[in-house]
Amino acid sequence: MDKKEIISKLKASTSTHVKVAVADIDGVLRGKFMHRDKFISSLDNEFGFCSVVFGWDVNDQVYDNVEITGWHTGYGDFPARIDGNTFRKIPWQEDVPFFLADFESSHATDQNVCPRALLKNIIAQSEQAGYKPIFAQEFEWFNFIKGDINASQNSFKEMTPITSGMFGYSILRMSDNYGFFRDLLAMLEQFGIPLEGLHTETGPGVMEAAIQCSNALEAADRATLFKSAVKEIGKKHSIVASFMAKQTKELPGCSGHVHQSLWDLKKEKNLFYDADDQLGMSELMKQFLAGQLYCLRDILPLFAPTVNSYKRLTEGAWAPTTLTWGIDNRTTALRVIDGGPKATRIEHRVVGSDVNPYLAIAACLASGLYGIKHKLSLDNPYTVGNGYKDLQHGVLPRNLYEATNRMAQSEIASELFGEKFVDHFCKSRLWEWRQFSEQVTDWETKRYFEII
Repeated sequence: MDKKEIISKLKASTSTHVKVAVADIDGVLRGKFMHRDKFISSLDNEFGFCSVVFGWDVNDQVYDNVEITGWHTGYGDFPARIDGNTFRKIPWQEDVPFFLADFESSHATDQNVCPRALLKNIIAQSEQAGYKPIFAQEFEWFNFIKGDINASQNSFKEMTPITSGMFGYSILRMSDNYGFFRDLLAMLEQFGIPLEGLHTETGPGVMEAAIQCSNALEAADRATLFKSAVKEIGKKHSIVASFMAKQTKELPGCSGHVHQSLWDLKKEKNLFYDADDQLGMSELMKQFLAGQLYCLRDILPLFAPTVNSYKRLTEGAWAPTTLTWGIDNRTTALRVIDGGPKATRIEHRVVGSDVNPYLAIAACLASGLYGIKHKLSLDNPYTVGNGYKDLQHGVLPRNLYEATNRMAQSEIASELFGEKFVDHFCKSRLWEWRQFSEQVTDWETKRYFEII
């Protein structure tokens, strides 16, 4: 969308201000209202955005171990650039105009650590090779009723799931919460996030939504905005939405599976499909999949970025634990879906609902392209049956600390994303692990308080 069209849309709006947001390293949207005049003047140039967005964690505690920004830099501004193609109107906020920005700039020293700019760089590599990446993400999440919607987040134990029992795909439970479902479907569509499907999942208050596929950047924009939009729409129904990867030991975790394929840039052709192959898989698809398997353990924190992520990746809990792939097999890390010429694709099942979509999609694409670039052979036979028991090719790292240390030392990770990004991201994950390690948990108190 060019500047003239943007200005026309803004002048047609009744709002004098525009909401602008960037995604931080955790995928949390950080933004502000800008006056329409200030916004228009920023379209041709960058505008200043405080560098602290890459210098603190999800609770605004500043890192003490990163180089890109900190007390040692004075937390100056980074130049952000508005992406005019991300224009939306927020239907649950009186159609206030909304745009995304990122830090892709020839003058920005931070561009290698900006998640959206990183993804754009990986997409450019794909397109230079002649491939158009088509992606989509789906999410599972928990929904709770909270008596006081403005109460502290630490009162989460007082909340009640919007449904009881284990009712996956329940028409009855959808009817019980029809008002919420109706608003999600309608408002997300108006907000430019069309859903392919929406249903209840197994577990009290759990829902799943599949976002329609699109080009990889749009897919990441949609996924990032989806998580924030669901929370905002939910609050209008006194519902709190949680995208934690694992809510409780007794229930399955919440996924953020990524569906992916490569298409010919010049013609509408799915390059993953081959009618002459026994499995319907082209050689390009096999190389892409081989690359994802080869790189997976070295970049796991991009798919499992929190301490809580690894509580989801446990045997028998609908999340993978082994380096496996299968044909329509939901126990493997990578699930090949034979959808014919239009829908043959790979579902990356390691990805949790707590991810930064820009980084998860960048990791999927970069690792697949690695396999194509190096012409990796898909030597691992596909798993038949229980992927949890197929240990011959190895298992995933067990916690954030182990996974992050491996990524920090990985030459593959540095090749895919650059040393600067890997250094910053891994230090942010080690910070996260340190915050967790310093806490005394309920489990410790219950286990040791009296008896030890």
